Amino acid sequence: MPFEIVCNNCGTPLYSGMDIKQANNILKLYNNRCKKCGELLSTKDFILKIEPIEK
Repeated sequence: MPFEIVCNNCGTPLYSGMDIKQANNILKLYNNRCKKCGELLSTKDFILKIEPIEK
């Protein structure tokens, strides 16, 4: 998947897909908490990481 939003604490994917989504819209779906570990998440804590696609 070319675009993912994951929890910084436990690595659980909150969104994976082909469409680029704004992190704040994804976080609203989960009341700003990770759906697995319950960590409070903020858009200020997100890091943009670009990785090449492996062939």
